[in-house]
Amino acid sequence: MMEKNFGERKDYMKETLLRFERMLKNSEPVFFDLDTYEKVTVHYIEKGDWEKAFKACELGLSDYPYSLDLLLHMVQLHSNRGEHEMAQEILERASLFHPGDIEISFMQIAISNMMGEYEEALELLENLLQRVDDKDEIYFQMGQTYQNWGKYDDAIKYYKRSLRNNLNNESALYELAHCLDLVGQLESHLDYYNELVDRDPFSQHAWYNLGIALSKLERYEDAVKAYEYATLVKDDFASAFFQLGNSYMNLEKFEDAKEQYLKAIELEGEQPETCCCLGTCYEKLGEYEVAIKYYRQTVKLDNQWDDGWYGLGICFSELGRWYEAVGFLRKAIQITELNPDYWLALAETEFKVGNVVSAFEAFEKAAEIEPSNPDVWLKWSHVLFEQGNYARACDLLQAAIDEMPEEADLYYRMTVYQIHGGQYREALVNLEIGLTLDYDGHIQLFEFFPDLEKQKALFRIIEQYRGK
Repeated sequence: MMEKNFGERKDYMKETLLRFERMLKNSEPVFFDLDTYEKVTVHYIEKGDWEKAFKACELGLSDYPYSLDLLLHMVQLHSNRGEHEMAQEILERASLFHPGDIEISFMQIAISNMMGEYEEALELLENLLQRVDDKDEIYFQMGQTYQNWGKYDDAIKYYKRSLRNNLNNESALYELAHCLDLVGQLESHLDYYNELVDRDPFSQHAWYNLGIALSKLERYEDAVKAYEYATLVKDDFASAFFQLGNSYMNLEKFEDAKEQYLKAIELEGEQPETCCCLGTCYEKLGEYEVAIKYYRQTVKLDNQWDDGWYGLGICFSELGRWYEAVGFLRKAIQITELNPDYWLALAETEFKVGNVVSAFEAFEKAAEIEPSNPDVWLKWSHVLFEQGNYARACDLLQAAIDEMPEEADLYYRMTVYQIHGGQYREALVNLEIGLTLDYDGHIQLFEFFPDLEKQKALFRIIEQYRGK
């Protein structure tokens, strides 16, 4: 019976939406009760169809001008358009019809924040403190206001007050970690996070946010333990399993990461981010066909998920399917143009298919976006080196060295190119600099000289610098 009623409600809503859209198209009068106008407005807001939501709300208010829900929806829609003064006028009207309503106060606070009127927002929040029992949410909103204002120390103070009233306020825990990270106080607050755990060892949120703090500090082994405790307290805590997977990825424990991502999917269904991370996991394990399956699912769930398209490009490149890879990489760039990794991957792939001009254009774009990334210059110069253009490869690396004089890999690669170009004296100078900056990095030289005699000669020179 329940299933039948649910099906009937679904069909009724579908029919209602068709009637509403037919009314808009034909400009014919159709009667809707207040409940229907509210549901139609919410439907279009959730769908992101702002124009139809606005029209439904406007028509609803013409018939039911005192409806609080419709008034608040209209405030939200005006705010989305940046029409904050109009939103405030409607709020004032709503206050006359519904004096003292908490929802109106919260909406006024949101509008004040959007307009940058932070002192007014804080004054409203102070007044609300006297009227509500759940003070943690008010303290959280005060923290948000100070954060929007750029006053992070004050924001931290109020997030802590929120947590003192309710340890399980997830938003306060998350924003606190974000603010502490911004002001560089995360490490000094680890004791605070441990105190939260001590206060309630059975709070999955306390363990989870301790894990978040440790992850931000790149203490992944410790983060793993914190996330594991969170999953022990709550064995269906999908977010904790997901973050546990991320920590294992950072530790390069890809099999362990895979298990956690699969568990997260089992608990909350396939999400674009989880599928993409799982794809990356399989990619790192060299299982490219399985990785492709999860990357495809990522872009199916959200075709604007650029990492999914990038992952497809990388996997197809690894399988030697260069032409397909180019298409996927270009799709990633179309979504996020300023990612140097995407341009770098595209450059290498274009070169593989023989599009040398396109490859160089892509290398140039990567270098323009992130000139301080040594990988860009090393890979770009390597293409020139493979073409036998040693002089141009050296010129390119010299530009990189001028930009990053402390990067040892650049000097080692310059040594390689100069030896191949017959510039032995210059090569020795750069070799010496490379050895001084990072002695152990010299191992990369031997990849370029498979000839054993040349390796021995290089080794004898390198040995002279050991211990210097």
